[in-house]
Amino acid sequence: MQTNILEYLDATALRVPEKPAFSNGPEGLTFREVHAQARAIGSGLLARGAAREPVVVYMERHPKMAAAFFGVVYAGCFYVPIDGEMPAFRVELIFQQLKPRFVICDTGTRDHAGALAPEEAQVLLYDQIAAQAVNEAALAQTRAGALDTDPIYIVFTSGSTGVPKGVAACHRSVLDYIEHLTEVLGVTEDTVFGNQTPLYFDACLKELYSGIKYGATTYLIPKQLFSFPIKLVAYLNEYKINTVCWVVSALTMISGFKVLDKYVPEYLHTVAFGSEVFPIKQFKLWRAALPHARFINLYGPTEATGMSCWYEVDREFADDEVLPIGRPFPNTGLLLLDEEDRPAAPGEPGEICLRGTCLTLGYYGDFQRTNEVFVQNPLQKNYPELIYRTGDIGKLNDRGELVFLTRKDNQIKHMGHRIELGEIEVVAAAGEGVRGVCCLYHKEKKRLILCYEGECEASGLAGYLRSKLPSYMVPNKMILVEALPRTPNGKLDRRALAAQVIG
Repeated sequence: MQTNILEYLDATALRVPEKPAFSNGPEGLTFREVHAQARAIGSGLLARGAAREPVVVYMERHPKMAAAFFGVVYAGCFYVPIDGEMPAFRVELIFQQLKPRFVICDTGTRDHAGALAPEEAQVLLYDQIAAQAVNEAALAQTRAGALDTDPIYIVFTSGSTGVPKGVAACHRSVLDYIEHLTEVLGVTEDTVFGNQTPLYFDACLKELYSGIKYGATTYLIPKQLFSFPIKLVAYLNEYKINTVCWVVSALTMISGFKVLDKYVPEYLHTVAFGSEVFPIKQFKLWRAALPHARFINLYGPTEATGMSCWYEVDREFADDEVLPIGRPFPNTGLLLLDEEDRPAAPGEPGEICLRGTCLTLGYYGDFQRTNEVFVQNPLQKNYPELIYRTGDIGKLNDRGELVFLTRKDNQIKHMGHRIELGEIEVVAAAGEGVRGVCCLYHKEKKRLILCYEGECEASGLAGYLRSKLPSYMVPNKMILVEALPRTPNGKLDRRALAAQVIG
């Protein structure tokens, strides 16, 4: 029985030691190098007295950062990834919450890490600690005492109060996730991943842990390429990347600028996407460009260890339809609860709630916020069983597939009607010349505001929406923007857009 994610790396480093594990193109590490350097890091941390505690990995996006993660876990600790691209104020808040005793950095982050770390903390340069001698006995003793419920990492998500929430996940939930995810994606030793997400998000688990399980190679695609779609496709082709797990906006950036008309990612055979609704009009451009590829819609929150549901596109959709998020992974329980905490009727909306091994340990150092969303299953009266309330609204369609509708906080009451802003966005995204959309609600003025990217005129888009939507759902104002704001993960940043437009 497998109980520790490091068993993946131990086995793969023996099987394919000289195969590239992580690379950014010019620089990379083989599985042997990752294994050796990670074990050295683990030994170095143990020698300094680290034990079952958070270790901050504050480095530039590089293959060595991934090796540092595994090094922390070899020490029986849990890593907290911080990227040099993160906003400075966010990094400061994380350091204040954790007060870490150990920080692993590189030459580019050393000064900032030293300034933020507590006075008594040890700031360790990666190249130095990764060159230390491996202490086999100490590593073996640490592994012997490890449990599958021990934490692996803490990743910080945005909190509604502005204070980041640190989600802690354990070996058991990550193992369960990777076992099922890799089966859905069809990962093999021949898989070549192109990683898009920053390494301080849980989204990178797909590539990092799938890679060490199967011996697949992962390329950490330089962030700047996502501003130059032609160069991005050229990078995918240069390194023969055949599998991507990207946020939707990264894909629509390529299709929206008509890059696929001339340049096609010729090696791609598996395209997984999530975090946002994929506009069908843009999705069709991808499917036409890659007719033999598999397209898989993934859904899941950080609090449930990454993705929890999946749907492989198996039919045609109209431009104003929404791709389902399908069904839960094996060993993941799905509940749709209405406002009375009863099961939603077939076809009726309900809050998506999850149960099972996928649930993380909760928010690190914050029992109050943990207990607000990790709650007793209201349908289970006989024994304790936690569920996670996602705050997302979904329904089952007539095929029994789960369909994401909106966030609870994106449901509004307007002109006496309950409206889901996501429904307006789906219709608007299908408009001619529209590349991206976001619908906001001005509560004080009780007005719907649609912001969009594209080449169409606001008057033309308004006319199109009047022909497709009931009058109470037609936005009161259309605003053409050069670019919709995005989070570092590439997701639409509604809060930033609202601050720009509404104030």
